[in-house]
Amino acid sequence: MPEGHGENTAPARPNIVLIVADDMGFTDIGCFGSEIPTPNLDRMSRRGARFSQMYNGARCCPSRAALLTGVYAQQAGIGHMTETGTEALPAYRGRLSERAVTIAEVLGDAGYRTGMVGKWHVGGRVPVGADGVPDVTSSLHPMDRGFGKFWGTLMGAGSYYTPTSLVDGRTPVGDWAGQRLDDFYYTDAIGQRSASMIEDLSAGEQPFFLYVAHVAPHWPLHALDEDIAAVTEGFQAGWQALRAARHESAVGLGILSRTWAVSRTDPLLPSWEDAPDQDWERERMKVYAAQIVALDRAVGRVLDTLERLGIAEDTLVMFLSDNGGCAEVLGAEGGGPIRPRHTRDGAPVHGGNVVGLRPGGEATYMSYGGAWAAASNSPFRRYKHWVHEGGISTPFLACWPAAIPAGVTSHEPVHLIDVMATCVDVGGAAYPSIRGGQAIVPLEGQSFRAALAGQPSDRVGAIFWEHEGNRAVRLGDLKLVSAHGDPWELYRMDLDRTETDDLALRYPADVHRMSSLWADWARRAGVLPWDVVEPQLNRFWS
Repeated sequence: MPEGHGENTAPARPNIVLIVADDMGFTDIGCFGSEIPTPNLDRMSRRGARFSQMYNGARCCPSRAALLTGVYAQQAGIGHMTETGTEALPAYRGRLSERAVTIAEVLGDAGYRTGMVGKWHVGGRVPVGADGVPDVTSSLHPMDRGFGKFWGTLMGAGSYYTPTSLVDGRTPVGDWAGQRLDDFYYTDAIGQRSASMIEDLSAGEQPFFLYVAHVAPHWPLHALDEDIAAVTEGFQAGWQALRAARHESAVGLGILSRTWAVSRTDPLLPSWEDAPDQDWERERMKVYAAQIVALDRAVGRVLDTLERLGIAEDTLVMFLSDNGGCAEVLGAEGGGPIRPRHTRDGAPVHGGNVVGLRPGGEATYMSYGGAWAAASNSPFRRYKHWVHEGGISTPFLACWPAAIPAGVTSHEPVHLIDVMATCVDVGGAAYPSIRGGQAIVPLEGQSFRAALAGQPSDRVGAIFWEHEGNRAVRLGDLKLVSAHGDPWELYRMDLDRTETDDLALRYPADVHRMSSLWADWARRAGVLPWDVVEPQLNRFWS
C-alpha cells in the first residue's frame, strides 16, 4: 500500500493548517514541475493530494478574502485592494465585510482553537504617517475576526528584514516600532512562529485551526545568501528555455496534458537572446527562487512540528498560492510608503529594478519582472491581475494521512472559496445564516472532501472571476474570459487549458449563455464595471 492510511477511519475533527504563498506561479515548486528545490512541499505531495485545477482570485487580498470567507471577494467587501477601498461602494470597501464570516469564526464557534501567523491584508487601509509609522489601531485586526492568537503583519508587503506593521497580538514589534531585529528574516520568522503556535494550540483537548499566511515570494527580492547559493541550476538558458522545461516536467509529473501546447507569451516581452543584461536577469530569478527555498523550509518547520508532537496523522495541512506569478515592475518609488528608506544600519535602500545592482540584500527593493513571471506561470497565459489561466491557476497540496490516500492527483476544477466549505465539512461545523444578529452572505464554495480522496467531485455550477475589469466564468469544460476592454474569448479546458484556440466566433450561443451567467453573478455579487469603480478608489501610493 502507498504511504499513508487512506483506508483508516478519519478523525471526526482534524486539526487544520492552511498555508498560503504570495505571488507564486503554477510551476514554481518541484512537485508541479520546478527545478527549485522544495523537498518539504514535495513531501506533502507524496503523502497526500495534488490538485491541478485549483483556482485563485488573481490578486493577493481579494484571493485571501475569498479564501477566508468562502464567498467571492466582492461579497466579502474586497473587490479590489485594501489600500484603495472606498466606503461609497460596499463591494470595494477594502476590508472584510460584517456580512461575511471567516473560517476562524466558523470553526471557533464549533469548538476549535484558532491562530494566525503572517500577512493579514484584509483589514482595510493602514494609514502611514509622515514619519513612515503605520497606525495599526485603525484597521480591522485578525483577533476581531475569530483568531484567538496572531503574530504577523497587517499590511500587504514590505521588507523581509524590517517588515512594516509587524505586531504580536495587538502590540507593535520590530524596527518600525523602535525595536531593532537583528538577524531577522520574515519567512523564517513565520516558520518559527507557526511551529510555536502549533505547540500552544495543540496543548488542549480541542482541535485547532492555524492560518499561515506568507509574503514569500512576493517582491521585494529579498533572500538570504545561503538560500541563493542553494539555487544552482535552471536559469542559465533564460526565460523561454525555463518556461519550456517546466512545461515538459509538469507533463511528466501528470499535472498537465501533453496535448496542451505552451501558450503564447506576451509579445511585448523580450526574447532571452535580446536581453542586454543576462547575468543580472539570472540573478533576479535566483533570488526569487531562493525566496521559495525559504518558504519551503518554513513549511518544513510546520510539518516537522506536527510529526514531533504526534499529531501529523490527524491534521489536514493545505498549501496554495494566492495568485499567479507577478509581472509588476518596480520603479524608484516602488513599494510606496511600505518600503523602508534605510536599512537597519542606516544605509539607503535603493528602490526599483536597478540594472547591475545585485538583488537579495536589505539595501535593495526589486521585482523579477514579466519575463520570469511567464516562466513561473508556465505553460499558461498572463499573470497576476488577469484571469487567464496564468493569473488564476495555483498549485494546491493537501496532506491528511489518516484520511487522504498518498499520491492522489486530482484534476477536478475547484476554487479557493471551496476551502471554507471543506473546513466546515471535515470540522463538523455549521456555516451560519445569522451571526451576532447580522445576516451572513450564503456560502458560495462547495466541499472538495471527495476529491481529496481521489474520488470524482460533485461540485456543481459555475466558477466566476472579476478583477480590474478582467472577467471569466468556467462551467464544466468551457471557460469564457476577457481582459479589460477586450471581447470575450471561449476555450475548451479539457482540450486547450493553455488558451491557444479561441472558439468564440465559432460558438456564439455558448458565448451568449456563459456571458449571461457571468452578468447574473456580477449583479448578485455586487460587481461593478471597472470604469465606474476605478475613479472612486482611494490613491494609496500618491
